[in-house]
Amino acid sequence: MNFSIECEQETDGRWLAEVPQLPGVLSYGANSDEAILKVEALALRVVAERLEQSEVRPLAIHISIPAVA
Repeated sequence: MNFSIECEQETDGRWLAEVPQLPGVLSYGANSDEAILKVEALALRVVAERLEQSEVRPLAIHISIPAVA
């Protein structure tokens, strides 16, 4: 499985990071690093839960994090 993290700054100044391949996996942070760390942890929890519930079979997981300017 390959996951990517998309991160953008909202108009209110908060940063939003999400994993498009996992609907609902998104997180806010005060800065891009915080948002990315939170969403990465959440994505891993979601994948672990799916594995525990036998919703997906074990696969190699790759997470790519874009460089934020």
